[in-house]
Amino acid sequence: MISLWNPSYGRAKSHTVDSMTDDEFLKMVLSLHSELVESLEWSSVADNDEQCAQELPDLIRQLCQKRASELSHGLQEAVAAAVMAESVGLGPLEPLLADPQISDILVNRFDEVYIESNGQLSRANVQFADDAHVMRIIQRIAARVGRRLDESSPVVDARMADGSRVHAVAPPLAVRGPTISIRRFSAKPLLLGNLVSCASMSGNMAAFLAAAVVARVSCLISGGTGAGKTTLLNAMSANIPTDERIITIEDVTELRLVHPHVVSLEARNSNVDGRGEVTIRELVRNSLRMRPDRIVVGEVRGNEAIDMLQALNTGHEGSMTTIHANDTRDALARLELLVGMSGYDFSLPVLRQYIATGVKLLVHVGRQKGGARRVLRVAELLGIENGEYRLEDIFRFRQTGLDSQGRATGEFSATGYQPKCIERIREAGTSISDSLFTSAASPLEARAANEQR
Repeated sequence: MISLWNPSYGRAKSHTVDSMTDDEFLKMVLSLHSELVESLEWSSVADNDEQCAQELPDLIRQLCQKRASELSHGLQEAVAAAVMAESVGLGPLEPLLADPQISDILVNRFDEVYIESNGQLSRANVQFADDAHVMRIIQRIAARVGRRLDESSPVVDARMADGSRVHAVAPPLAVRGPTISIRRFSAKPLLLGNLVSCASMSGNMAAFLAAAVVARVSCLISGGTGAGKTTLLNAMSANIPTDERIITIEDVTELRLVHPHVVSLEARNSNVDGRGEVTIRELVRNSLRMRPDRIVVGEVRGNEAIDMLQALNTGHEGSMTTIHANDTRDALARLELLVGMSGYDFSLPVLRQYIATGVKLLVHVGRQKGGARRVLRVAELLGIENGEYRLEDIFRFRQTGLDSQGRATGEFSATGYQPKCIERIREAGTSISDSLFTSAASPLEARAANEQR
């Protein structure tokens, strides 16, 4: 079936094929799709996936052949592919989904679709017929995961069969018409070595983070939307020893751990009657009864933060999570805010001590100009000093300019500070050289730079 999907579906308006404009092509596709849906032949196979896969291509070709006077042979093939995508796929989005280089698909309105490829955002040469066309595709996505999207329930989060994450918003919340955001993931998860190869981090950073994971040094990864937090979390988790049991907890499953002993839990929204919701917080609490060695939470964004901290402070060291923040210090401030949402009445000194006891490493990732995603800072949280967090940078990235394509350039470097957790890493049996932390600046200069920040 996939072989029938053709990238010619949804061409740019300025393009023509056999004197047929893009608008005419789209109208032809939707007309044939309507004929197919209304036909007795479609009704006989629509509820049987196996029969549908076998017979639908022939049914579509028969419909196209009836329009032979309007369509050349080549155009019949293109139209047949488009009708197939409209019938069982995601319509005009199918060519984009078939491109492994595209990481994000963003439908702003029916005639405005953007994609991100290799870190660059650009307008796609596809469009829908109208708002109703977009709604039909959204409802197909939602139906596959037991959700619905309409005026009474105008927002839906879903996971597609290939693991892609879909977020859709319908009017009246979406003022310009229904919108779709699709976040796609690599079929093969990236490892730390891959991130080094694509200049997202240095080899020394990767060696240190891998050793820290093995030694059960708890880590908080911070960054903005699309900065690469989940990618880094996945890559770091690959270094967890294979004899340990991992529980992953996410809103929508994105992590793909290369590990033999993983239990993946996914939160659930309430149904149409407002019942059946299962929150991240409930899953974190339940995971503690599942004999985990490590708990990996895709992202803390609410009152589950307190349960994650309790896990870190009660024998589940080496667990990891991500958080939205602008920097490592901002990540700690946001964590304080999220714990406050849990209803626990901690004094600020007690709360900060609790956080400093649980979290040992902070890794901040950022998306720089031109789309490059990099690890910008790796810091160790040493505790509380004069009521404030004592953070020491271990590695950082310094931007020096832009290349000819407008992409940020710079260099990774160690600060000269040797982390305290290196003792724990060596006790865990990992040999790690002091040279990883050598900097051109002296340790005193590096410490002074940290204090100035």
